[in-house]
Amino acid sequence: MNRKDFLKKTAIIGGASILPSNSVFSASLEQSGMDKLTDTQGNFALQSLPYNENFLEPHMDEETLHLHYTFHHGDAVKAANKDLQMIQQALDESNVETVDYWTKKLSYHLSSHILHTIFWTNLTNQKSDPKGELIKQIEKDFGSYDKLKLLISKTSKGVDGNGWGILGYHPSTGKLTVLQCENHEKLTQWGVIPILVIDVWEHSYYLKYRNRRAEFVDNLFPIINWDNVAERFSAAKKIG
Repeated sequence: MNRKDFLKKTAIIGGASILPSNSVFSASLEQSGMDKLTDTQGNFALQSLPYNENFLEPHMDEETLHLHYTFHHGDAVKAANKDLQMIQQALDESNVETVDYWTKKLSYHLSSHILHTIFWTNLTNQKSDPKGELIKQIEKDFGSYDKLKLLISKTSKGVDGNGWGILGYHPSTGKLTVLQCENHEKLTQWGVIPILVIDVWEHSYYLKYRNRRAEFVDNLFPIINWDNVAERFSAAKKIG
């Protein structure tokens, strides 16, 4: 069994793209390749950012973005490929004594790759607000946009240790939900599709904000790309 067949049969990746291909934003991502989790060979890949590294200034400084994207995200991609290689090797050798170790590692590293890919595309350098079907769903599930902001802000700031605040859509219930995610994979809800993620690992903010996580989270809201969130919401609903 070759690598590509293994990926298909284990359904580790599912689709190679996170966004539908018929939207303006996803068309721009298609040009940069940012929204692709893999390369043409089926390997997990760190794609180019759809903007310059100073694009999110002053809310996120250029040095932090460079280190975060290049090393923290980049190293997770390399590690996910290594994890997958070791799982494949164990299967080829019919020796699965250590496969539980590598599957746990893959859960951690691949989740990091997926969440970081969403994170970069969730951000822009100008203010926007949710509208259309997304704002209707927000008002239905949370009461108002302000209440959602309060909830996801508090949830993100309150993550124990490192992790993420996540707004996701659950196809089984047809509702949006807010959850905490410790590390990259813990405390998630099965079936929830992330459409907005807020990275609160210390490497996301420590150079500029020091230990002031709350200030960092507050400063992300003016640069959330709600058009991107809306497209992810639309794609998630089609899955349901």
